[in-house]
Amino acid sequence: MTRAMILAAGLGTRLRPLTEVCAKPALPVCGVPVIAYLLDFLKHHGVTEVIINLHYLPETVRAAVANFGPGGIQVSFSEEAEPLGTGGGIRKARAFLEQSDPFVVLAGDMLLDLDLNALVSRHQEHGDLATLVLREDSRVDQFGSIGIAKGGAVRRIANRFDLGHEHDRGLFTGVRVFSPEVFEAIPDREVFEDLSDWLTPMLEAGDQRIRGELYSEAACTWEPVGTPSEYLRANFEPPPLSFIDQAEYCARHGVQIVDNVILGPRARVASGAQLDHCIVFEDEVVPADARARNSAFADGQAVALKDN
Repeated sequence: MTRAMILAAGLGTRLRPLTEVCAKPALPVCGVPVIAYLLDFLKHHGVTEVIINLHYLPETVRAAVANFGPGGIQVSFSEEAEPLGTGGGIRKARAFLEQSDPFVVLAGDMLLDLDLNALVSRHQEHGDLATLVLREDSRVDQFGSIGIAKGGAVRRIANRFDLGHEHDRGLFTGVRVFSPEVFEAIPDREVFEDLSDWLTPMLEAGDQRIRGELYSEAACTWEPVGTPSEYLRANFEPPPLSFIDQAEYCARHGVQIVDNVILGPRARVASGAQLDHCIVFEDEVVPADARARNSAFADGQAVALKDN
């Protein structure tokens, strides 16, 4: 099976101050770090080697992988002294990724479920250089969309690039499948984005081997955790994931969910505290005088989960 990369080097500014405690991919959802779900997803589909790029609070991602990651999957890290962008991060991991035909790249800030093996097979059948996973989604205007022609060829990327003749559109999920040949067109610089600075020039040059794969909501689960409201929803309205049993998953990792309170491993709530829809991070102790709703307890403080 293909090798994979998880992009985990972002600063997570919209989730501060939670992301002052840990990097966004290390944030717990139902008590388990986001990146552990992604590793389990990849393992379920036969991926045995994964590289994760790191920059911000890298030790928190390493700890999340060490403490919660599944066995039977080899994880290596690509640390960036300065953020390189999505394209720069992929370029830095080229020696690892180009040994896999194709390879998969995932954003590290979401819960995800789809048939990855079928996606990879279609990518190979089409002979594409890049396949971008798109989703029919009511939030498409909020997140921006990618437009495709009838056969799936990418015609538009948000408002940055437009070839016209668009037949359909979808929300970009942050999932990419690449063939190693795509590296032949990679920019010769360190910092850049893959969609804007790598794939767009290829499209402008007439390359038709960049395709969008459009999924229905039922065929592709995608739950981002980039903002406080998204993070709260992911915890208290978690989507079903075919590759785990959520209750067993939580129990296996020492997580308890009691009366709308999610207690991470070894977390405790003192008698008298009044909490509603609250997330208590690993090893946290909530004092008896605590009163909170729609909040997370991390590093000795309560953080209200409200979008700015």
